[in-house]
Amino acid sequence: MVDGPAAGAHSDDEEQSFDGMTAVPDVDGTERSDGWSLDSAARTLRAKWRAASLAAGWRFPSDWGLPEVDTVCAALSADGAGESVISGLGRARAASGAGLDETLTDLAALHAVVADGGRHGGFVVPNIDATPSRLVRATALAWADVALDNYAHTEVTEPLTGLPSAAYLRTRLGEVYRGAARAGRSASEAALLLTVSFDLARMASWSRLAAMILAADALRSVFDGPETTAALGPSVLAVLAERDRDIAGQAVALRREITERMHGDPQLDDVASPAISLVRLRPTYEESCRLLHRIGRR
Repeated sequence: MVDGPAAGAHSDDEEQSFDGMTAVPDVDGTERSDGWSLDSAARTLRAKWRAASLAAGWRFPSDWGLPEVDTVCAALSADGAGESVISGLGRARAASGAGLDETLTDLAALHAVVADGGRHGGFVVPNIDATPSRLVRATALAWADVALDNYAHTEVTEPLTGLPSAAYLRTRLGEVYRGAARAGRSASEAALLLTVSFDLARMASWSRLAAMILAADALRSVFDGPETTAALGPSVLAVLAERDRDIAGQAVALRREITERMHGDPQLDDVASPAISLVRLRPTYEESCRLLHRIGRR
């Protein structure tokens, strides 16, 4: 798997293949704001792919632009995207919480854009049945590898931030609901969630990683008691805290800690402050678990 965008020279008089498909160079002169040094053809392909994927039903636009997306676009604008690059995208989609159907539809959107070659003015209709079966298989297997590993390790820490995983937070949430039921009150009276979310759409990959690491460190510093902290997704952290604690005061302290850490790194001056929210638990455990999934996909 390639972890970052591949670098490759692109010639305007060459056509590039993607398992039998052709990516036709389309120079638009636009500039990406997230810091990647993609060539013009790769930037154009990325924009068309994103539009097609969102039109096909991608539910959370802010989490579409993973680093592996840029890897695929750079590979296509250079010498073609092989199975290893496509597999890397499948693994990344699974790790970010995208379902298999959504991941394969996204792959179909890419295939439709590349196969169309601009003949229909950028409007394409993704069709998974028209996508090369070899790529569908590679993507599905890669997605399944990560998904099954997540099921097998349900209470591990997330490697980037060092915080517990979303699965562990769901386990703790179940304990809160059982404890509240035993005490004869609702879970929302006993606890609430605090979430920290970044808008990663306009951030370079290294900025995303640094921002999440610094925010996680601040989270551990402020919430150093019995609260449960966790990483919910590629851009979201969360805390499950008791209602009788000064959670509002801790939220203010957390924002101050994150801001100080961000300002301490001159390369993160352009990173916007995260959104910090207090979220009420839902009436049932199942509803709150669905809420966690939605928040994690922001």
